[in-house]
Amino acid sequence: MNAPATTEPPVVVIGAGPTGLAAAAHLLDLGIEPLVLEAGPAAGAAVREWSHVRLFSTWGEVVDPAAEKLLAPTGWTKPDSATYPSGGDWAEQYLQPLADVLGDHVRTGATVTGVSRNGRDRVVDADREQQPFVVHIANADGRQERLFARAVIDASGTWATPSPAGGSGLPALGENAASNRITYRVPDLKDPAVRARYAGKRTAVIGSGASAFTALAYLADLAKSDDGAGTKGVWILRRGISGSTFGGGEADQLPARGALGLAAKAAVEEGHADAVTGFRTEAIERDAEGRLVLVGEDGRRLDAVDEVIVLTGFRPDLSFLGELRLGLDERLQAPVELAPLIDPNQHSCGTVYPHGHRELAHPEQGVYLVGMKSYGRAPTFLAMTGYEQVRSVAAAIAGDLASADRVELTLPETGVCGGAGLFDTPQAQEADGGGCCAPTPQLVQLGTPAAVGAAAEEAPAGGCCGS
Repeated sequence: MNAPATTEPPVVVIGAGPTGLAAAAHLLDLGIEPLVLEAGPAAGAAVREWSHVRLFSTWGEVVDPAAEKLLAPTGWTKPDSATYPSGGDWAEQYLQPLADVLGDHVRTGATVTGVSRNGRDRVVDADREQQPFVVHIANADGRQERLFARAVIDASGTWATPSPAGGSGLPALGENAASNRITYRVPDLKDPAVRARYAGKRTAVIGSGASAFTALAYLADLAKSDDGAGTKGVWILRRGISGSTFGGGEADQLPARGALGLAAKAAVEEGHADAVTGFRTEAIERDAEGRLVLVGEDGRRLDAVDEVIVLTGFRPDLSFLGELRLGLDERLQAPVELAPLIDPNQHSCGTVYPHGHRELAHPEQGVYLVGMKSYGRAPTFLAMTGYEQVRSVAAAIAGDLASADRVELTLPETGVCGGAGLFDTPQAQEADGGGCCAPTPQLVQLGTPAAVGAAAEEAPAGGCCGS
């Protein structure tokens, strides 16, 4: 293809996950042609990789209204709104049917390798906004091609780019060399091969969010099973233990999300995991037996472990957007107008001020980062946020600014608010009861309240929501 088509090109949506498919549904509803490009072999490819994990949001909160409208004529029936799907349920019962009804508007096996303005690199001003976007694609069969777009909505998420174990944002020394004993995902302990990898082993879990809670709960369940005797978790926390460490508990307006923290707390209280606080990993070494030894930035060395599960968050892949003029916050790599609303250095609330196309806009008009990718490195993204984002963005592309500006979204509170967010400042540590320079690992064993176990057992086992 050497020149733009004479007819108006489509809006290219990158990623056929929940947010990307919802964007396509909203665009179609407004009479705009979308083209969804998915790198994986099927819609929801990233979601399928955590198919064993149960969401902490109900079906009623993870189905987009425009998508439901599109699905209705096919005879599709929405699952019980009050129940909690697993990632596999979400993919098979919602994302795949939605991709099917979108038909040729979705292409799989198509990896976007670059986006620019036609005939304009990021330096050139002349006639820039009058040029269509050009999108370069690498297809699964090895073919390369380019196509034109009137606008680009990047809903590719962050799943493919997990953050490392290193406390400085870089891989710890030796982390890459130890990759055969490290995973950056919540393991599927129902898979016999995966279960055998962790059964009876000592496993470090690095992280403090919902994924870490889920992994600790899974390891505790394994430890209590017939084939899991001797299984032990070591929970590595960069901060100290405080009232907020285990989430909002019963105060969380998403009960299943609160129950995740309670399950992690129970794992520690029941002795299935020890919590090592104030530890920022600098190196991962091997002992004489090949086991892994975590070394902290303060020189502390932990007892050897057999496996490491790193759940320290995700970060956006911006490599294929280098020729676009993006306005990103220097800390979070989120759009500059959105970043103050989600900055974990300032707050840890689950509620985010309603936002839409204006907060998601960039100096390069017609480009939007949406879904989990819009949050950059910030945590606690919910699917319903992405759905409202793309509703607003689609309306803006259609020229209906009144609808685009009418953003309405009320997110459920986490039950944990205030504080220094992710970073363990001395003030935060003092409030947490931690210590800024503890010379030895703190192995924390807490007293067990009788209600914790029951509350955790009644709740879904995990909680991932994203794009």
